[in-house]
Amino acid sequence: MAILSMTGFGRGAAAVGSRRVDVELSSVNRKQFDLTLALPRELATLEARASALVRQRIVRGHVRGSVRLHGLPEAAAVMQPELAREQIEALRKMADALGLADDLSASALLRLPWPVFQSESDPGDGELLWQALAGALEQALDELLAMRQREGAALVADLAGRLQRLEEMVPPLQARAPLVVEDYRATLLKRLQEIPLPFAADDPALLRELALFADRCDISEELTRLGSHFTQVRELLAADGPCGRALDFLCQELFREINTIGSKANDAALARIVIGFKAELEAFREQVQNIE
Repeated sequence: MAILSMTGFGRGAAAVGSRRVDVELSSVNRKQFDLTLALPRELATLEARASALVRQRIVRGHVRGSVRLHGLPEAAAVMQPELAREQIEALRKMADALGLADDLSASALLRLPWPVFQSESDPGDGELLWQALAGALEQALDELLAMRQREGAALVADLAGRLQRLEEMVPPLQARAPLVVEDYRATLLKRLQEIPLPFAADDPALLRELALFADRCDISEELTRLGSHFTQVRELLAADGPCGRALDFLCQELFREINTIGSKANDAALARIVIGFKAELEAFREQVQNIE
């Protein structure tokens, strides 16, 4: 399975007897899996099975589902007399208990809910309705996942380009880092020369200060870890299956390393590279938020 976006839309429909089930599914970004499924009253008992079917195929994201149940045009609707009688009697008892006028008329029958009016060919078996609902759901899921796959391919291409730009910023960091100590030494010597006190270039205090500065601004470990994180990101982008959470974690680690480099740098040239790196990394991370 290819890397998927969390954004998608799909429709599906299936018929059983004189009834047709229409399903629409849409999905957007969400850290966890979340499903909101609106079912008509006639299919309410099938909600758990429908939710389980969606969960089998979607790992992450907020999924909204709308299910509608229709009667086919050619189906002849007939009254279910016993059901109608029971509902009318219940309404009259409630009206009497509440002290309301009994103003029920024949037209009230038209407002009684399904299944008082039901097609002669309506399936009475809930399993048949489930088969129709499951078929419509599968169609909608196929369309939604196809869109998520297309979006995912575009995201991977974009992320690969951004990753390359991030990697291209590392060599300038590596080239500039050794020069930071040299620049600091030259600046320090210049300032000491401006002070009317004798000193030697090999003064132990001066050498100790330079050694401490070199240790404080050493970024070799951070650069090594950046390279390791880049490798892991490339492996995830080349692999199949959900990887959004892992990529998000690696973005946090990349930010941690470049932030440490920025705090150690004490150099304007390095600071400019760090700022550019952070800006590109933020754009990279925003795209990662769309991946399942």
